[in-house]
Amino acid sequence: MSDKVRVGIIGVGQIGKHHLEAYREIPEAEVVAVVDIREDEAKRVAQQFDIPDVYTDYEDMLKRDDIQSVDVCLHNRLHAPVTIAALEAGKNVYCEKPMAWAYREAKRMYDTAKRLGRMLHIQLATLYSPDARAAKRLIDEGYLGDIYYAKSSHYRRRGRPFVDGYGSAQFVQSSVSGGGAMLDMAVYHIACMMWLLGNPELKTVSGSTYQKLDNMYADRRESSGYDVEELGMGLVRLDGDITYFIEEAWAIHSDPPDGDHIYGSKAGLRVEPLTCFTTLADMEMDATFDVKMADWRWHQCDPALADWKQGASAFYNSQRHWMWAQLGRVPLLDTAGIALKTAQITEGIYLSNHLGREVTAEEIEQVDPDTYR
Repeated sequence: MSDKVRVGIIGVGQIGKHHLEAYREIPEAEVVAVVDIREDEAKRVAQQFDIPDVYTDYEDMLKRDDIQSVDVCLHNRLHAPVTIAALEAGKNVYCEKPMAWAYREAKRMYDTAKRLGRMLHIQLATLYSPDARAAKRLIDEGYLGDIYYAKSSHYRRRGRPFVDGYGSAQFVQSSVSGGGAMLDMAVYHIACMMWLLGNPELKTVSGSTYQKLDNMYADRRESSGYDVEELGMGLVRLDGDITYFIEEAWAIHSDPPDGDHIYGSKAGLRVEPLTCFTTLADMEMDATFDVKMADWRWHQCDPALADWKQGASAFYNSQRHWMWAQLGRVPLLDTAGIALKTAQITEGIYLSNHLGREVTAEEIEQVDPDTYR
């Protein structure tokens, strides 16, 4: 079996360059081609990263039999069509988050990969943090008891793409991105929570989205065509009688919120930094964990985590895990299934906001996003 995976990158913008930097640190990754409609930039990036081949049409690259894996680093509305084309060309696909701009598109990606027997992996970086993996251990071993409530609350004080000084205008254009804070930030926290909870089935969603703040430079508002939400929130009912609350803001007049929590009958957790809240000997106790030391020990002693050659972790980051899974070293995390559930929740928030009421999983699955987004 080969110890290398030959990779083609589609899109060499901001995200594509981040992915290339990560691949440069992974010995098993051999990036052999890049694609971008901006040929001059594609050539410049290829030279920077010592990549031999450059294309301006991804379909030309997909014809190559010597490329096993394709990395899709395009804007959200392009994720589904390009991913599906790559899967149909016989490639395994790694796709930047969110899985797609709408649930219907994400479902097409998921179903295509299953039908063709190809591997599909979504960039969900929050699943690989030591705190999240340690929290997963506590949950799976039953220390929280009967889990009934979870919440994710994350704010930026003033961190909207482009209009607040970073990133491109396409991030705030629904015609390109499909959405704002929910698709840019919330997907990370929803996905991590679904993974921690075992990816339970969705029942209902009630949500709202807002774009209210006045403190936006007029020239940037006008030139960008800003038309996406800066704040989104949802109350989600899941199988197992679990309620999940999510709120995410690019910009809000507030101090920092309190992150990700999971509550059970025996104990509750804050995910980062990993903290347990429980009662011991009839006394309420808050406990912190030495996650750093435990994580180091697990990687030295657990053969499922340690690389026999380098002592590196199969779960160091998303792209290393992706390479190792394709080489058969570790089972692939079901990020496609987790990202699909995440897309169902974000779609539910958008649909609930549009209709002004709670929506069911069946309504989310049946809706045509082009009719209201």
